[in-house]
Amino acid sequence: MSTDVTAKTPAAPPGKSGSAADDGLLKLMLDGMRRNMRQYGMLIALGLIVALFAVWTDGDLLLPRNVSNLVLQNSYILILAIGMMLVIIAGHIDLSVGSLTAFVGSIAAVLMVNNDVAWPLAVVMCLALGAAAGAMQGFFIAYLGIPSFIVTLAGMLLFRGLTEIFLEGQTIGPFPKGLQKVANGFLPEVGPNTNYHNLTLLLGFALIAFVVLQEVRDRKRQQEFALDVPPAKLFILKLVALVAAILTVTMLLASYKGTPVVLLILGVLVVGFGYVMRNAVIGRHVYAIGGNLPAAKLSGVKDKKVTFLVFLNMGMMAALAGMVFAARFNAASPKAGLNFELEAIAASFIGGASMSGGVGTVLGAIIGGLVLGVLNNGMNLVGVGTDWQQVIKGVVLLAAVGFDVWNKRKVGS
Repeated sequence: MSTDVTAKTPAAPPGKSGSAADDGLLKLMLDGMRRNMRQYGMLIALGLIVALFAVWTDGDLLLPRNVSNLVLQNSYILILAIGMMLVIIAGHIDLSVGSLTAFVGSIAAVLMVNNDVAWPLAVVMCLALGAAAGAMQGFFIAYLGIPSFIVTLAGMLLFRGLTEIFLEGQTIGPFPKGLQKVANGFLPEVGPNTNYHNLTLLLGFALIAFVVLQEVRDRKRQQEFALDVPPAKLFILKLVALVAAILTVTMLLASYKGTPVVLLILGVLVVGFGYVMRNAVIGRHVYAIGGNLPAAKLSGVKDKKVTFLVFLNMGMMAALAGMVFAARFNAASPKAGLNFELEAIAASFIGGASMSGGVGTVLGAIIGGLVLGVLNNGMNLVGVGTDWQQVIKGVVLLAAVGFDVWNKRKVGS
């Protein structure tokens, strides 16, 4: 004998149905925001910081020229932040990336400037060198069991010293024009004269379509697996905000010289690494060993191999950042890369990474890097001294990590 039980919502009293529905919708939206606060918190903070400095600088922050400069000035930190986010998700840290950035830049200068090696070949050689440096550190960490803090601290000293040796304490430049265009150049103008950069408009609209389709597909996939998803109205609000943000940046860039070449490189990295971390087996394994290493081992995850590959990748990202930085300033300097590792680590934690590992996204690293970049740019525009800039960035980092701890406690309770 079976009984069919159907849950029904009680009818609301006359005259109060609309109010009750509104209250219920508001509660659902607030619950959804609370569950996804890690994802939305820094996006909201970035929007507020942009709005604050836009008002404070009388709109200078959002001038098309300044937006392009903001991308160019922070490109190498954003590249490092992507690699650093993967390292932190895996439960490690890398203190050597700033020195490795300088070291690869010095090798690039020696190859291209002193020995006339063609710049495309030199780029490939420098990426291989970065991968080898990352693999060396990854071997000590993964297979010999030496803590990443110690290994990368030694690497920081090693690569900084090698930079001084190869450059002999001098600044070497200039770099070939082709490499300079990668770091400072823009996409060419095509099509009819529309007072905007047509190729940038086309890329912006394509990005909007891609983001909307990706968000809708991810939501459907989460629903198929009975996972928690934000309420429909909150999801639509998120889509509207994303489309508005992309459209605004697109129009600003198209109003100046168009899309910087380095922004395309960043876009490829974000999409590629984002896909790997969301959908590929290796990405899931990185989250697994950072979240719960004993459980990951019992599940058959090859933790040593994954850790080794994470640091190899970090070395390649540091090499890429080193060449972008050197080409942007058209010279390799012994003092290049100072504090870059701290900026990348700060960007990762501000973007949602957790000290305990297993948490974070590639997009979060970009958001964290942009928060720091907008803070730096905005404070320079309003004339805040470098001493107070360091204080403010320290407070922002502490607030981001404090928020992460508070959020985990709230979820746990």
